[in-house]
Amino acid sequence: MSNPFDDENATFYVLINSEGEHSLWPTFAAVPGGWTVAFGAASRSDCLQYVESHWLDMRPNSLIAAMAREGAA
Repeated sequence: MSNPFDDENATFYVLINSEGEHSLWPTFAAVPGGWTVAFGAASRSDCLQYVESHWLDMRPNSLIAAMAREGAA
């Protein structure tokens, strides 16, 4: 059984959640609660390129905000 997330011939979405985290998601699967489509439907390579160019800070948004508050104090 192959992993659908590794299928180079499949069509994907890039999902994003409220923390700014990104996920590659096959289009045949329902988008899970708490996630929205940020890009796609597109090829796996196009979706990965989108993630690499848009998810530049791997920290969750809540951590970024907490660190900003600490830095301002």
